[in-house]
Amino acid sequence: MATFLYRLGRAAFRRRRLVTLLWLVVLGGVGLGAAKAPAAGDDGTSFMPGIEAQKAFDLIGERFPGSDANGANARIVFVASGGEKVTAEENRAAIDELVSTVAEGAQVDSTVDPFKAHAVSKDASIAYTTVNYKVKADDLTDASKESLERALGQARDAGLTVEVGGTALASQPAAGGSAEAIGIALAAVVLLITFGSLAAAGLPLLTAVIGVGVSMCAILALGNALGLSMTTGTLASMLGLAVGIDYALFVVSRYREERANGHDPQEAAGLSAGTAGSAVVFAGLTVIIALAGLSVVGVPMLTKMGLCAAGAVAVGVLVALTLVPALLGMWPNAVLSRKVRKREGSAGRRSGTAASGGTRWARFVMRRPVAVLLLGVAVLGALALPAAQLEMGMPGDEAKPTSATERRAYDALADGFGAGFNGPLTIIADVKGASDPQAAAAKMAEQIKDTEGVVSVTPPQFNEAGDAALFSAVPSTGPSEEATKDIVQTIRAERSDLEAETGATFEVTGSTAMNIDVAQALKDALVPYLAVIVLLSLLLLLVVFRSVLVPVKAALGFLLSVLASLGTVVAVFQWGWGAELLGVEQTGPIMSLMPIFLVGIVFGLAMDYEVFLVARMREAYVHGERPGQAVVSGFRHSARVVVAAAVIMMAVFSGFIGSGESMIKTIGFGLAVAVLFDAFVVRLALVPAVLALVGDKAWWLPRWLDRALPRVDVEGAALISRTQASAATSAEAHPREPARTG
Repeated sequence: MATFLYRLGRAAFRRRRLVTLLWLVVLGGVGLGAAKAPAAGDDGTSFMPGIEAQKAFDLIGERFPGSDANGANARIVFVASGGEKVTAEENRAAIDELVSTVAEGAQVDSTVDPFKAHAVSKDASIAYTTVNYKVKADDLTDASKESLERALGQARDAGLTVEVGGTALASQPAAGGSAEAIGIALAAVVLLITFGSLAAAGLPLLTAVIGVGVSMCAILALGNALGLSMTTGTLASMLGLAVGIDYALFVVSRYREERANGHDPQEAAGLSAGTAGSAVVFAGLTVIIALAGLSVVGVPMLTKMGLCAAGAVAVGVLVALTLVPALLGMWPNAVLSRKVRKREGSAGRRSGTAASGGTRWARFVMRRPVAVLLLGVAVLGALALPAAQLEMGMPGDEAKPTSATERRAYDALADGFGAGFNGPLTIIADVKGASDPQAAAAKMAEQIKDTEGVVSVTPPQFNEAGDAALFSAVPSTGPSEEATKDIVQTIRAERSDLEAETGATFEVTGSTAMNIDVAQALKDALVPYLAVIVLLSLLLLLVVFRSVLVPVKAALGFLLSVLASLGTVVAVFQWGWGAELLGVEQTGPIMSLMPIFLVGIVFGLAMDYEVFLVARMREAYVHGERPGQAVVSGFRHSARVVVAAAVIMMAVFSGFIGSGESMIKTIGFGLAVAVLFDAFVVRLALVPAVLALVGDKAWWLPRWLDRALPRVDVEGAALISRTQASAATSAEAHPREPARTG
C-alpha cells in the first residue's frame, strides 16, 4: 500500500493542475446538483421498526386511514393574567374566536373547543385547544402558518397570554454555519502556531473546506431522494471538517520533514503520501467502519447519519491523498518554515536530533511509567463513574430554552393539568377477535384507568370498521421521569390477562411510550455495539502493528476514554454540573441516539491517534532502535502533530456546543472531551507508560500468526528502505567532491 500511495502522491504532484481542476469540477458539479435539488422531505421511514410503540403507531395508520398519524398539530395554551379566569366573558370570547377562525383553515382537519372538551384547569386560569392538520408539518403552506399566527396574535391582543406547542409552528434549530466558522478560525490559529507558516496553515484548511463542500453539496443534492435531514448534514460537516484538517495536517507535516531531510519536492510529496498517507488511509478506514457500523443498530435515522458522516470522512481521505500533494506541487516551498527556506541552498539536511517538547515529555514518562499509568487510569476512572447512572431518553419541549414558546406552553400545561399531561399514552385496542368489541374496549379502558399512577383515561373512539379503538391515558408523572416508564411497563404487563378475558389486545404508543421504547432498545444495543467495535479494533491493529499487546492496550485505552467522556456528559447534561456555562437550561436524560453515536465516533478518533503515534514508534523499532528509544523517536516526530490535530478536533467540536439542537450540543461537547481524554491522557501519557513497562514484549507476535497475517506496511518501512537504498546507490555513483580550501 505504501508503494502505491507513494506513486499516487508523485503523480498528483506532477499533474497538479489536472488534479486540482478535477476536484474543482467535482465541487462545481455537486454544488450545481445541490442548488437544483428539491428540499429534503420526510421519506416516511419508521424511526425504529420492531419496537411496540412503532408497531402501534403503524397500526393506527392502518386502522384509522382517514387521519394521518404523522399529521402536524398545534397545541395552543391560554393563560389568563392578573388572577383572571379564562372562563371570564371577554377571555372566553377571544378563545372561541380563535378556535372558529383556525377551524376554517384549508389544511385543518379538526379543532377542539376547550370549554366543551373540559380542557380547562381546575382554577380556570389555564385552558388549551388542539389543532390537527391533514398534512405533515413539512407540507404546511405558508398561508396556513400565517393564518394560525394571526389568530394567535388576535388572542394576545385581547389580553391573554398565548403559547403554542406541537409541530405546526415548531422552531427549527439554527444552521451550524457559525459553528463551522468558529472551528475553522480556531484551527487556523493552531496550524499557524504549529507550522510557523501562513501557507502551511492555510493549505489544510483550504483542502478541508473543499472536502466538506463536496460532502455537504452531495448530501443536499441527495437529500430529497434519500430523506437526509439537517442533523445528518451537521454531523457530516462536523466530522468532515475535523478529519479533513487532521489528515491534511499529517501529510503536510511529513512533507516538511522529508524536505528538511534533503529530498526534492516531488520525492518528498511521494514519501509523505506513502508514509503519512498510509496512516491516513488506515485511520480513515477505521472511522468509516465505525460510522457505517451504526447501521446494524436498526435505527434508520442513525444509519443515515453514520453513512453520510462516513462518506464525508472518505472524501477527506481522498482529498489528503490527491489534492494535498497537488497543491504542494503548486507551492512546494511556501509551506516550509522561513528557517528551512533559508537553509535550502546552504546547510543541506537537518540533523533532526534536537530535543523537542515531545522528546522531553516522552523521557519524563519513561522515567516514571508506574506513576503516570496509575494517575491517568485513576483520573479517567473517576470521570467514568457517572456513566453508570446514564439515563437515556428523547428530550422534548421541556429541554428547550424558556425563550421558546414551546417550552412556555409545556410549563403552563404542567402547572395547570399536572406533570403527566404533556406526555399522554396513546392506546390502540385491536378488538377484531372480540365477541363484543364495545365491551372489550371499555374493559381495557377501565382496567388501565385503575392502574396505579394513571390520572385519567379518555373514552374509547372506534374506527369506521369497528375493529379498533383509540383512547389516551394520562400518567401522574412527567414524560422523562423513571416513574412514567414503570407505569408503561405495568400497563403492558396487564395485557395478557385482558386478552384472555376479552379476546382483544392492545398496544401502547404516543411520544412518551415511543421515547421509552427507543431508549431501552438503544441502551440494549450499546454494549453489543461497543463489544463489536472493540473486537474490530483488536483485529485491525493486530494486522497493522503485528503485535498482540499494542491492540489490547489500544482497545483498553479506547474504553477508558469513551467511558470517561460518557461520564462527563452525564455529569453535565443529566446532573447539571456546570450546565449553565454551556447554555443548558434544562437537564435530564441523555438523548437516546447520542451515546451509541459517540461510541462509534470516539472509536474512530482513538484509532487515528493510535496509528499516527505508534506507527512512528514501530517505524523506529523495525529500523533497529531499542524499545525505549523507539518510543522517544515516535514522540519526537509525531507528538507535536498529534497535539495539534487533537486541539483542532476539540476546536471544531467545541464550536457545535453553541448549537440550538440539544443532540448536536451534547455530541459536540462529548466529542470535545473525548478527544481531550484520548489524545492527551491515553495516547500521550498511558501509551508511552505501558510501552516503557513492557519493553520488547510490546512488539511480540507468535510466528504462526506472523505468517498468517497479511502485511499492510502502514508505517511504510519497505518504501523507506527502498528510498534509502536508492539514495546510497546514487551517492556511490556520484561521490561528493571534497570541499576546496583556499
